[in-house]
Amino acid sequence: MDHFQLRDGVMHAEDVPLTLIAEAVGTPVYVYSTATIVRHARVFREALAKVSSGPDGPLICYAVKANPNAAVLATLAREGLGADVVSGGELLRAIRAGMDPAKIVFSGVGKTADEMALALKHEIGQFNLESEPEAEMLSEVAQALGVTAPVAFRINPDVDAGTHAKISTGKSENKFGIAYHRAGHAYARARELPGLSVRGVAVHIGSQLTDLAPLETAFTKIGELIAHLRAAGHDIVTADLGGGLGVPYDPALPLPPSPAAYGEMVARVTADWGVRLMFEPGRLIVANAGALISRVIRVKEGASDPFVIVDAAMNDLMRPALYDAWHDIRAIVPRQKSFSANVVGPVCESGDTFATGRSMDAVEAGDLVGFMTAGAYAATMASTYNSRPLTAEVMVDGNNMAVVRERLPIEALIAADSLPPWLE
Repeated sequence: MDHFQLRDGVMHAEDVPLTLIAEAVGTPVYVYSTATIVRHARVFREALAKVSSGPDGPLICYAVKANPNAAVLATLAREGLGADVVSGGELLRAIRAGMDPAKIVFSGVGKTADEMALALKHEIGQFNLESEPEAEMLSEVAQALGVTAPVAFRINPDVDAGTHAKISTGKSENKFGIAYHRAGHAYARARELPGLSVRGVAVHIGSQLTDLAPLETAFTKIGELIAHLRAAGHDIVTADLGGGLGVPYDPALPLPPSPAAYGEMVARVTADWGVRLMFEPGRLIVANAGALISRVIRVKEGASDPFVIVDAAMNDLMRPALYDAWHDIRAIVPRQKSFSANVVGPVCESGDTFATGRSMDAVEAGDLVGFMTAGAYAATMASTYNSRPLTAEVMVDGNNMAVVRERLPIEALIAADSLPPWLE
């Protein structure tokens, strides 16, 4: 469910007409719904109500990579969520937005010594280590600071998540985690390293999963590993099950599993683990909470279908070009007519195509369109390709709206360049 609905013929974000936002801020512009973010966070928490996870209950660490806007993070901090971060920048964003460092998990294959030191100084809750050399580096950094780092190893269970190849992370050929068969050796080695407190296991097999079976297979293997590790003398007290549950992009496709169904599966599989469970939802929380609003520049005749040329481009919303991702495209003020069209942006790449032969609301030059389910992996992946400024972002809460990221003028982008002495 989201809070982008038609009222009196105009699409609103909660109680704010999207036409009003476009007039006030310009286009393209991302718009986020507070009500949707809060609702999804609470639905996910409720889905875990039957999970056995110790006296403190499960820890939900929002995947900052999905949408790192400070307003989004602050909204989730108020809901009591922690953060899953993959860089020093994401760590600082989460802390400055009010997230408790003790609820922060640091994932990612390429943590640097400086990022490790930053995280240790902020006393984060856990490092999810992805290799033995990483464990050795963290040991050195922790010793130099005179502290102990709480760690888990991310395990690669060699399970095909059945998702797009570029967002699949749990197969043996993927770069993530320790191979399942090497886990025993990795934990034995980490136990010998000073400055590390080995406390858990972690797994994450991919993003936008539309079937619970691969997750259940992976979690079952993790349960077996926990038993083996405990038998070898390791005190395993946490299990991070990652994120990845899919959201509906194309209304013509079957709905992904519900959070409730996911929670029931997790409760069943993990019932006797005796650990505190941790989760890293990202897309599930924010995808349907965002829309990219764009204005039609012109409609151009095509060989078969017309080209609807909009002022948003692949640098604003990379997912279609990168993953062939599908986004519903709606007229903000629909004319009650439809047509088949190709929707493209102004960037000089054939890949700057949002839809081909799409049956959609009929639009004309000057009309507004919304790219729906654009709250995750959208603005955060934007670039300034073709010297285009980064898109503005707006958050709504009821009948209130606020710009939560300004659209920097192109002059600011140009001013960041400098000439070498021989060209001045």
